[in-house]
Amino acid sequence: MVGGQGFDGGPRSAIVIGAGIVGLSTAWFLQERGVDVTVVDRSGVAAGASWGNAGWVSPALTIPLNQPSVLRYAFTALRDPKSALHIPLRADPGLAAFLVRFAANCRWSSWRRAVQANVPLNEECLEAYDVLTANGVDAPTTDAPITAVFRSPRQAEHLLHELRQMQSEGQPVTATTLSGEELRTHVPLASPAITAGVSIEGQRFIDPGRFVHALACSVRDRGADIRRLDIRRVSTSRTGVEVRSPAAAPVTADAVVVATGAWLSELISPPVRVAVRAGRGYSFTVPVERAMPCPIYLPDIRVACTPYQGAMRVAGTMEFRGPDEPLAPRRIGAILDSTGPLLDGVRWEERSDIWVGPRPVTPDGRALIGEVSRGIYVAGGHGMWGLAHGPVTGRLLAEQITTGKQPVALRPFDPRR
Repeated sequence: MVGGQGFDGGPRSAIVIGAGIVGLSTAWFLQERGVDVTVVDRSGVAAGASWGNAGWVSPALTIPLNQPSVLRYAFTALRDPKSALHIPLRADPGLAAFLVRFAANCRWSSWRRAVQANVPLNEECLEAYDVLTANGVDAPTTDAPITAVFRSPRQAEHLLHELRQMQSEGQPVTATTLSGEELRTHVPLASPAITAGVSIEGQRFIDPGRFVHALACSVRDRGADIRRLDIRRVSTSRTGVEVRSPAAAPVTADAVVVATGAWLSELISPPVRVAVRAGRGYSFTVPVERAMPCPIYLPDIRVACTPYQGAMRVAGTMEFRGPDEPLAPRRIGAILDSTGPLLDGVRWEERSDIWVGPRPVTPDGRALIGEVSRGIYVAGGHGMWGLAHGPVTGRLLAEQITTGKQPVALRPFDPRR
């Protein structure tokens, strides 16, 4: 790859490290701006959090994790092995430091800052998907409401309060309360235990693995090389930015984007001040015996259910363990125990596609998007909303890389904050 500057002063070549939704979206939009792109990933396309997630493109539900109430929930969760939040009680100084910073950010001022930062991304996230699918990414996106269900109207009020708070910070939300036959029409799988619902309009869902692979095909068709390569070092050189792997000769380009999700901090030296940790999510697929017209959200147990290949994908839990640690079967059991009583017509014993993936979480609820040193950029730390914000992140970051000007929408996500 030959370095140098384009006629407009921007880079002519770029290496994107990470073949998930964020990295591939950045590669696609860089190509749109005339940049020659190479994508590398140690495990291949959609090998991390981009495959087994719930598949929601849901701007109205990008609710940051760092609400003050989360602290109370965390203390309760430590005593409950079936809780949706799992923090292993073992010596891990890095995790301890992260959790202290997260706790310090569990205040309304920090939460509101995260909500306000996400609003511009939410305004453009559906359009960014439309740009991709209209220009060669051969995978569908499905418009549908997301219906949250509850045992009682009082429990539903907690979500409605959160949505009103989101609205007060500038996030448009259209939500309708449901009960009786109207609720059963929206959620035929709801068990008799469910008596209240909230339908959040204007959302979408996708098959995330299919979409990310289609995006990779489009990037490849537009001239990019996508290679399986374990990058260990990124550094500046006389001719640009250099990436090194034990398995190949060094490669140089004008710019490098590190979009490795929960592994983002490992390649940046010196590291960014805002740490990224793996908040691992689990999912599996089960057959259903009734119609599933739209995704189902179970806020009280933090579980998301999505129509998936004629069945239902069930996703949940937030487990703070290393991104490469093996799947813990007890976490699947915890999801089954909490979800089973709330949904009928589900053949739970026939589950397949059991999966764990590391969602990249930051302590202040804001992603890291932008330049960290000359020619080196990062894009990650989106938490549970990487799928929703991946394409718009790629579009905005490509703009910054090629123009040298930070878009206003990316200022709250500056990785050097």
